[in-house]
Amino acid sequence: MIIESEKTVVKATQKEVYTFLSNAENIESLLPKEEIKEFKGTSTECSFKVQGGITISLIQEELIPNEKIIMKSGEKSPFPFKLNVFMDEVDGGTKGYIVFDGEVNAFLKMMVKKPLTNLFNHMTNALGKQFS
Repeated sequence: MIIESEKTVVKATQKEVYTFLSNAENIESLLPKEEIKEFKGTSTECSFKVQGGITISLIQEELIPNEKIIMKSGEKSPFPFKLNVFMDEVDGGTKGYIVFDGEVNAFLKMMVKKPLTNLFNHMTNALGKQFS
């Protein structure tokens, strides 16, 4: 299952956005506070619980300076996935967006597609506000 978030233009350079996002602890500031509990993070990984008590864990897999961050699911995640965070240079800033690629069966897809889409859209919008 592939989910692509909305694209948000951030009023910051690619380097500034990359520096912020390459520290996994900063992901907490992009999450919807009312729906997330028990956030734990280090510079290279983080985990948190979403509504329903499901734990999501993210581990940095590859960092392409100022362009892309690839994170993969950790042990606690309910299914394997990759989360690609893209940073494209545009006039006046950086366009940021997320592409999620998860190994999800058809039943689970019906349950998680909308909440995950909403989460990733919230995160990209929060990134824009982070640098406004």
